[in-house]
Amino acid sequence: MTAIDPNSLEADHKEARRAQWFTRINKADAWFKVLGLSWMTPILKAAAGDNPRAQLSEIWRLLGVPLVAIAGFLALWAILAPQVQTSLGAIPGPAAVWTETVNLHEDAQRKAQRKATFQERVDERNQQLIDAGRADEVREIGYTGAPSYYDQIWTSIQTVFFGFLLASVVAIPLGILAGLSATANAALNPLIQIFKPVSPLAWLPIVTMVVSAVAASDGGLFAKSFLVSAITVTLCSLWPTLINTALGVASIDKDLVNVSKVLKMNTYSKITKLVLPSALPLIFTGLRLSLGVGWMVLIAAEMLAQNPGLGKFVWDEFQNGSSQSLARIMVAVLTIGIIGFLLDRIMFALQSLFTFSANR
Repeated sequence: MTAIDPNSLEADHKEARRAQWFTRINKADAWFKVLGLSWMTPILKAAAGDNPRAQLSEIWRLLGVPLVAIAGFLALWAILAPQVQTSLGAIPGPAAVWTETVNLHEDAQRKAQRKATFQERVDERNQQLIDAGRADEVREIGYTGAPSYYDQIWTSIQTVFFGFLLASVVAIPLGILAGLSATANAALNPLIQIFKPVSPLAWLPIVTMVVSAVAASDGGLFAKSFLVSAITVTLCSLWPTLINTALGVASIDKDLVNVSKVLKMNTYSKITKLVLPSALPLIFTGLRLSLGVGWMVLIAAEMLAQNPGLGKFVWDEFQNGSSQSLARIMVAVLTIGIIGFLLDRIMFALQSLFTFSANR
């Protein structure tokens, strides 16, 4: 009878747990990369005892170097900003921008409280009318106070997604058509080349006049300023999706196309079971580019259309000309950049869920 060494058995269990831990880390690594948190992987591996020295080098590359670069940028900003004098005073440094960030947050909280108090009073008034048997006089009264900074951010996000969805609904079917048909591609290509470089500032007057003619008042489902901004985003952001979709569809493996002919697949089955799965990586690349373009275009569109989003906030601060205006504009610039990054990460996460291509 062979004796079992307890130490050996414990070592085997420990090694199995370690292997399981590393398997989980490797699975999580894919999502860390999607979320921009790839530096988490070497930290977890180092904590698990996987060559700590090599992992520290990787942590420095993925986390240390970017942090040093950000710190260097902030230091240069703090040193150089006071040297530039404008009509509103010196360019604000990081400390002044942070102060205005806190001020905007506190102002948003005060406005939210005022809005909640107003709504409570309206609800109380309506309840009193109902209790008095005058339910026919009950009505909702819209809050007319100035929007908070967070309200303006939310308005911009809603506007860009509305315009982006419109662009996608137009661009993806047209891209599939252009990719499947050489005739359709020849017809669409000149239009793409002509309209793709057009600036949103050129589209805006046309869109404004069309929306004003179609929507006579602001009483509809969407405000005219919202529609002007969203449609301008649509017209400027649909081209990357259209081009990448057409390229993805046209690049499908010819063997797959021949198999579809042998199986006598109808057009719908061919598109849903062959074309879209094969072209999806490039379609998502186009969608990511379109969303980025749409977000950039939106700010200029909101400035001129006076849609109450971040673009209008920047324009109002520029017109205001107070001593805090420059700092507030810089807060908006940083907010626009951070939201743009997050929108791209969201699209990248969706791409990772629905595609398996390494070419992203």
